[in-house]
Amino acid sequence: QVQLVESGGGLVQPGGSLRLSCAARGSIFRINDMGWYRQAPGKQRELVATITSGGSTNYADSVKGRFTISRDNAKNTVYLQMSSLSPEDTAVYYCNAEIVRASVLGRSTQAYWGQGTQVGVSS
Repeated sequence: QVQLVESGGGLVQPGGSLRLSCAARGSIFRINDMGWYRQAPGKQRELVATITSGGSTNYADSVKGRFTISRDNAKNTVYLQMSSLSPEDTAVYYCNAEIVRASVLGRSTQAYWGQGTQVGVSS
């Protein structure tokens, strides 16, 4: 089995910073793209940032210049450094990873989601 375990959420004041982490655990052959999504109350889940295995990144316009996604391939972990946070960033943040597993039957690729971590920005 594979699990994505998130950590780092919390409550911060506007202008503050937080760092989210998401570690993939289990039987993993390779991880392709990894990313962060968020869902605010009453809204649909939206993409925040993605990163390829080679380190190419993509950001939502709303977080460009404020958030930085990175990954440690040796640790199967993706990070989201968030700065200059505003109340509009309040949401549950989910990590996502496309994971390749190998078995005697061959390789299979599946997208996995973390359990979500709450980020609140309020004065």
